[in-house]
Amino acid sequence: MIIVGVDGSVAARAAVEWAAKDAFRMRVPLRLVHAVNRSPYQISKFPNAAMPDALLREGQRILREAEALVRERQPTVEVGTRDIEGAPAEVLREQAADATEVVVGGRGRGGFAGALLGSVSMHVAGHLRCPVVVVRAEHRPTYGEVVVGVDDSPECEPALAYAFEQAKLRDSALRVLHAWQVPVHAFASEASYDMDEVRTAQHQSVSDRLAVFSRDYPEVRLVEEVQSADPVDALTDASERADLLVVGSHGRGALGSMVLGSVSRGVLSYACCPVAVVRA
Repeated sequence: MIIVGVDGSVAARAAVEWAAKDAFRMRVPLRLVHAVNRSPYQISKFPNAAMPDALLREGQRILREAEALVRERQPTVEVGTRDIEGAPAEVLREQAADATEVVVGGRGRGGFAGALLGSVSMHVAGHLRCPVVVVRAEHRPTYGEVVVGVDDSPECEPALAYAFEQAKLRDSALRVLHAWQVPVHAFASEASYDMDEVRTAQHQSVSDRLAVFSRDYPEVRLVEEVQSADPVDALTDASERADLLVVGSHGRGALGSMVLGSVSRGVLSYACCPVAVVRA
């Protein structure tokens, strides 16, 4: 099942459309979730006692519109709705217990609002066992390419697995991008670094990791790319020509910034296309 957060914003509408297409490709049900946080309106300094009920009615309206959009765009997808009281990030984390993936919009309003890396994105991406996809509101052409960022650690394998499956479902090429930076000590006068040797070793590391996946996904056309560059810059540039950008998250720590890591945070802040964060 795919869970998508809705709040009536343009970005949430884009997230619903994206999730509906993915549900169709995966052949799984779709659940539309709206979070209603009534607690601020139940304290004495807010005199409007009718406001909580108005929020509930608005949430139901938002869900009806989102459901109608799914039935219009993907009529064969099984879709259900949930209007749940609570903080948006907490609601999504609870709903994700049985989810294949969770989808949220960037630059929304209300419950699922904020910049692409807003409070909900920060407290959902990397915290869940399933992939979390953050979708921008802007409409973009289809490029026929999925991009995944990798490094030389085994933690990137879940992201690779998700990216290969997405490329297969979309009949798209998969660009595997490994961006690495020269260690500072490599520039020390007493250090002896053969950059060609380092570059070859980096490329071999990526190729070895891909070999296993390539056997399972022979239909996916691979484009291997190794760059000596800042990973966030390289992935952001690649996102300009991608339909989806996939990055890994180590999933450690209690704070969102610690869970996401610098690369995931940077990519979520600047990427041009939808971003999937896959926890290791």
